[in-house]
Amino acid sequence: MARVARELRQLYAMCATAIVLGRADLDGADEAGFDLELPVFTIGQAAEVANIHPQTLRQYDRVGLVVPQRTEGGARRYCLRDIDRLVQAQRMIQTEGINLSGVTRILTLQEENRQLRRQVRRLQTAGEESVFAAGRDGDIVEMQRSNSARMWRRAIRTQMRELPGRPAPRPSRGGSDAGDAFGYGDSPDDKSLVIWR
Repeated sequence: MARVARELRQLYAMCATAIVLGRADLDGADEAGFDLELPVFTIGQAAEVANIHPQTLRQYDRVGLVVPQRTEGGARRYCLRDIDRLVQAQRMIQTEGINLSGVTRILTLQEENRQLRRQVRRLQTAGEESVFAAGRDGDIVEMQRSNSARMWRRAIRTQMRELPGRPAPRPSRGGSDAGDAFGYGDSPDDKSLVIWR
């Protein structure tokens, strides 16, 4: 991965510090434009920001509690979401006495809940319609609506055209061709109609 600019790393460090101190949360960081998955912090930086010993971070990685991304050389790189998980895990373990498997499950459910709230906020955006499409993997994805798409749709709705009538049935040529029986055949004047809704 390309090196992240120094100024950008400083902004992410300030955001991580705000998360650790409880002055910000992931939703706010996301709305402010931070990439929650950007692997910015080394293990030493993450340990310092979260005030957790690096060996504890390695243990959390081994048990799957907080699994950072890895560089090509295998070095751990933590993102804002990881920092948030570290802080929450420490709080639950130290103050609430929850074991590691319980903390892992709670953090997973919290993240699923946060993602669902994010989707609901997007769907409830006032005054905007949503457009959905099928992605390559078959998942339904929300598309950004552009002004040109709205104008195109409006033009289609306002430019109504009279549809041609059905051609008169042609006399049968002795065959049992269903197309001929209903007035449709291989005539070059036959037309197709596509309706978009």
